[in-house]
Amino acid sequence: MLRRLRRPGITAKLFFAILGVTLLVVVTMVVMARYTFQEGFADYVRERQQQRAEAVAEVLAGYYAQHGDWDGLRDRRHWRALLHEAIGELRHDGRRPPDDRDEDHDRRPPPEARLVPILLNADGDRVAGPPLPGGPLDRVPVQAGGTTVGWVAYRPLEHLTDRLAVRFEHEVSEAAWLTALVVGLLAAVVSLLLARGFLAPVSRLARATRALAAGHFETRVDEPRRDELGQLSRDFNRLADTLERNERLRREFMADMSHELRTPLSVLRAELEAIEDGVRPFTRENLAGLQRTLATLSQLVDDLYDLSLADAGALAYRMDALDFAALVAETVEPWRARFDSAGLALTVTVPQRPLEIAGDEKRLGQLLANLLRNSLQYTDAGGEVRLSLATDGESAVLDLEDSAPGVSEQDLPRLFERLYRVEGSRSRASGGAGLGLAICERIAHAHHGTLEAYASTLGGLGVRLRLPLAGPR
Repeated sequence: MLRRLRRPGITAKLFFAILGVTLLVVVTMVVMARYTFQEGFADYVRERQQQRAEAVAEVLAGYYAQHGDWDGLRDRRHWRALLHEAIGELRHDGRRPPDDRDEDHDRRPPPEARLVPILLNADGDRVAGPPLPGGPLDRVPVQAGGTTVGWVAYRPLEHLTDRLAVRFEHEVSEAAWLTALVVGLLAAVVSLLLARGFLAPVSRLARATRALAAGHFETRVDEPRRDELGQLSRDFNRLADTLERNERLRREFMADMSHELRTPLSVLRAELEAIEDGVRPFTRENLAGLQRTLATLSQLVDDLYDLSLADAGALAYRMDALDFAALVAETVEPWRARFDSAGLALTVTVPQRPLEIAGDEKRLGQLLANLLRNSLQYTDAGGEVRLSLATDGESAVLDLEDSAPGVSEQDLPRLFERLYRVEGSRSRASGGAGLGLAICERIAHAHHGTLEAYASTLGGLGVRLRLPLAGPR
């Protein structure tokens, strides 16, 4: 049963994270607003009390200056009339002062905001007003002629207890919590939309990745977004393209190699069966034909082995300082007779001065031999082959150009792919299995060089090898 309980996904985690943070902020704002309101309202009431007390003190100061004592205020009627005058002056905005006969009691200020002043003489004895309550009292001096002749005492506000004030506080709190509820619902909706909007592309990418891992290399993700998720989708599509291309090349490689291996094996089998049945005599010429077929098969196996080592990065190289010009001259010399036999004119231009590079003499010789063999096999009789070696900055540049037939522009970039040949025939009689140039490219890269194909000025194919020259010792 516990195994069936799934842990919350990224969508749920993101949803609850955004919602939780939003609710925490909203609740904090409501609590702070309520606390601020309570404190602010209480300060407002205290300030109003202070203003009323100062107004009463000002009126009392005028009364004392006129009469010279407080005896007249011991009469309650005179005291109340004086307070009525003081509060009327305080309401300078034109509104009438509060009236005890007003029927709309909700518009009267709460008791805490109404001032209940007590007049004290200069010695602090009560003169007029209600009896002195227990507890602390705030006092406002009454001054006449620069002398304090009395005090206006009143009890300061401690907390709100009036029905109107409490009701107002409750209404503010209810409005704040209602606002928090609405904001929370909106936050939940927005969080859900954001979570789904952000993670929907991730879910599609996850499904596409599982399909790609299962071997469905045609899987693609259609995501027109311009943000990081869109870039991730485009990277995924490029990865799928690469995997699909590699899978196609692998299948083509297996099919081509089976064909390439089957052809010489079929020839060998047919020749041996013919000799065994007495159809063909066992002569030196027939034996030489079998040797040539076996050599072709052996060359194919060696090329496959070298190519597999090069792809795996395990092809052995012994880098030494060598004279590349001398190596080119030595490698070309044995091929002159073969080109002459094929009716091809071979022109070699090699500088007399040494061109020192760091490389493997055996592998570079194999690269040059593959390039020469490629020109020898594909160039029409009566044509021309030119090999030139020069320097270009800090590089040694070798160009091998031959005459017709040429190679189309769209085929030039694919010449270094394994088993790729321009013609459609896969017969080795037309010239190799298409592995030589692939091996050459990997040898060039292992020497930190480049190998590129281009249209030859002689009308055929040109191959340019660029290798870095060795630096000063």
